[in-house]
Amino acid sequence: MFVRFCFQVIFYSEYDSLCETLARFVRFVEWSRQLPRRRAVDWRQQRHIDSFPIANGTEPGSHVEESSLAKPVGAVVNAVRLLRVLASSNKPLGVTAAARAADVNPSTAYHILRTLVHEGLVTFDEGGKTYSLGLGMVTLARKLLGRHQTELLRPELTRLATNFECLFALWQIVDDRVVLIDRALANTAVRLDLEVTQRMPFLLGAIGRAIAARLDMETSELYRRFSELRWNAPMTFEEYQQELEQTRQRGYAVDQERLYSGITAIASVITDDQGRPQLGISAIGFAERLRGDVITRIGSEIARLCAASSGQGFVA
Repeated sequence: MFVRFCFQVIFYSEYDSLCETLARFVRFVEWSRQLPRRRAVDWRQQRHIDSFPIANGTEPGSHVEESSLAKPVGAVVNAVRLLRVLASSNKPLGVTAAARAADVNPSTAYHILRTLVHEGLVTFDEGGKTYSLGLGMVTLARKLLGRHQTELLRPELTRLATNFECLFALWQIVDDRVVLIDRALANTAVRLDLEVTQRMPFLLGAIGRAIAARLDMETSELYRRFSELRWNAPMTFEEYQQELEQTRQRGYAVDQERLYSGITAIASVITDDQGRPQLGISAIGFAERLRGDVITRIGSEIARLCAASSGQGFVA
């Protein structure tokens, strides 16, 4: 099965940059291996969009396969762990050090590493008895190195839109605004839609809370910007701050009819290698259908995808 993955494209000229790129690749492979695969409908294939809020009685996400149902293949899991350890290390590692860092039995690690050497994904230094990533890893990633991150994210957006039956939007942060640069529609007769290039203040809504939670902004500046926002159901600055703290704790933000009546949105952000928000992903749907554990499942999926696509970390 072809495993899709996405990470910020880095044009590298030194070994350390290559290792960083491959480390992100390996992290995403391990994460995406457990994702359910379903046919997704890209918004570009839709010519006529209905956007009237008519409920059909179907609970969104009710047919989503749980990742816990997947049965991991032990050898593959251990191989990915070892590759991730080698990719994150700034020097070649011996079998014992690699096995310890990957939490793999030393004997098992030895046989896996020798197999990876045979396949060209890992190189072995006879003199130092150490292992490091091989050029075979570059061959695997070659087709992705020239693609933009948003292009790599699109298949995941359409997968989520199909599984959870709601609109998924990709936002770019431009100065003090967020701009909608892509979206995926649910494969249902009735759906919400937003126009690409739509803009709004970058601290507004669920996506705004997700951004604000990651910014190191002075309270006075945050208050100044908050006071300029307009909501369907206004909140106090203290309530806004409390929601930012909740966002930091769970990894995603939720707006339940605060911005638009009858609409719930869930969002998280993709950061660069300095932890600064660059892109945001939000799920937007009818409030009567997005509630309870559905919000939790969608939020967790978005948070994992954003973390796997970020330059600084991965959520297990």
